[in-house]
Amino acid sequence: QVQLVESGGGSVQAGGSLRLSCSVSGVSVASVCMAWFRQAPDKGREGVAVIRNTEYTYYTDAVKGRFTISQDNARNTVYLQMDKLQPDDTAMYLCAAADSRLCRALLVRGEYDYWGQGTQVTVSS
Repeated sequence: QVQLVESGGGSVQAGGSLRLSCSVSGVSVASVCMAWFRQAPDKGREGVAVIRNTEYTYYTDAVKGRFTISQDNARNTVYLQMDKLQPDDTAMYLCAAADSRLCRALLVRGEYDYWGQGTQVTVSS
């Protein structure tokens, strides 16, 4: 049984930072695509970043240069370091996993196999 549990969300002012964690069980993060999505009120789900086995990463343009995805294979955990946060970054952030090598394509289509419950990030101006 695959489980993903996010943590680290909260409320910050614009320009601040947060680090999200996704603790995974039931599958090795080293062998699958691991991604972060976000969903804001009245907006569709948006793929933010993806990582595969520490070697491949991809970011959507809106967060490129501000967010960094990483993983700790020993802890089976994926992280999202978010810097220079802006009010438009306010959303529920969800961790997801896909047993595939098509990490970026699946990120764009939102077609991941396993999902966490999410952690809320609120950025005030």
